[in-house]
Amino acid sequence: MRATARCLLLADAEPPLPQDLETLTLRLRGYMMQAIPVVESAALTWPEDDVPRACALACIGEARMRLRLDPGHNLPTGIRHVQRLARSVNALCDHYQTVGGEHR
Repeated sequence: MRATARCLLLADAEPPLPQDLETLTLRLRGYMMQAIPVVESAALTWPEDDVPRACALACIGEARMRLRLDPGHNLPTGIRHVQRLARSVNALCDHYQTVGGEHR
């Protein structure tokens, strides 16, 4: 998951080729659909007033919103969309590491 996201988010990353854009979009959306319930389940085991829980749940809300967005109908819009999905995947992975393990 992180490797796919990273290739789109590096400062010197080449933009995806038009023929690869749909595949990347679908792959990232699939990663998000897998990660959201796992991160959410883990976050909900933490106390309600816990900061990592609140951050993870906010990230999940944003990821769900991004899943509902239209990728656009031209290459620049599609690239920005796939980069946003990559940011969400990366953030979900971060939150999984934070709340996925046993809490103190």
